[in-house]
Amino acid sequence: MKRAQLLGVAIAGVCGLGAFFGVMSLVRNPTKVVREEVTTNTTQVLVARTDIGLGQTIGPESVTWIEWPQNAVNTAYIQRNTHPDILKELGKPERKLVARMPLLAREPLTPLKVVIAGEGGVLAAILPAGMRAISTRIKEETGVGRLILPNDRVDVIHTRTSRGRTGDQVNSETLFHNVRVLAIGQLIEAKDGKKLAEGNTATLELTPAQAQRLAEANSGGEISLSLRSIADMETKDGPTAARRGDTIRIIKYGVKSGAYGVN
Repeated sequence: MKRAQLLGVAIAGVCGLGAFFGVMSLVRNPTKVVREEVTTNTTQVLVARTDIGLGQTIGPESVTWIEWPQNAVNTAYIQRNTHPDILKELGKPERKLVARMPLLAREPLTPLKVVIAGEGGVLAAILPAGMRAISTRIKEETGVGRLILPNDRVDVIHTRTSRGRTGDQVNSETLFHNVRVLAIGQLIEAKDGKKLAEGNTATLELTPAQAQRLAEANSGGEISLSLRSIADMETKDGPTAARRGDTIRIIKYGVKSGAYGVN
């Protein structure tokens, strides 16, 4: 073998040995991982232990304390450092809470979401300030085949019959648009798997003036509920709105009659 070739082999062997010993030193002395812990200020907040339904009674078994970042705490949250004995209070029958709206698991409790059980009924607890709850009779054919459920939005239609020289005349007018249904019968929340709402009354959320008008309409005529699409629940024609131009033509005993919206 020539001298140049021997020199090349020797250099390659030296490089190989150097690489081998370098790898072995890394294996024997692994890189140390440095863990740095950062402490953040937290406080304990009262939250729902599991999902809580509308109108459900809340006792100490329904809630728990969890750590919450101090800089993310809302002033309405119930904190342990300000309410240390609240779980004991919830154990008393007269201090149990009622959910004014559905709560998800680990959702913080606030005074707007719960009410003390002794301070009015469940329906009074979920009714917004200034509004009234009033019930009206419905039948399967006037209540969308019992497919209306609590928290749906409906239009309220009043139909009355009057006698004329040419026969009976049937007039219908839309009293209110976009009204919230609070309850069907005694059902105030649609349960899992609930497809049909049983009951012959619907409880609606109305203003005091609207409640008076509905009571007058109930005394003479029939009330029907027209279910609104969920897509237009947030339109401008809120529960206090009543519009012109809602016209229905009904033929009864061969006579046409006009039905017009309220002024």
